[in-house]
Amino acid sequence: MPDRFLNHLISSVRIVVENVIAGVKRCRIVKDVFRLTKAGIADLVMEIACGLHNLRVSCRHSLPTFDVLSLLSSG
Repeated sequence: MPDRFLNHLISSVRIVVENVIAGVKRCRIVKDVFRLTKAGIADLVMEIACGLHNLRVSCRHSLPTFDVLSLLSSG
């Protein structure tokens, strides 16, 4: 029974990780063969792609809205 629970836990984490990797790979530069061989450039490209993915995910969820008129009338 504990093995089954552990396997379930690992597989649910794996699903999340694989979905994030797929989201990062939306940037074509990450999917294709990267031919620029200067030191640290490949890591920088991956870091930028991860940042773009995080931005896309954070912008997907709408920001909380508020009514300016109700704030002015209550104050």
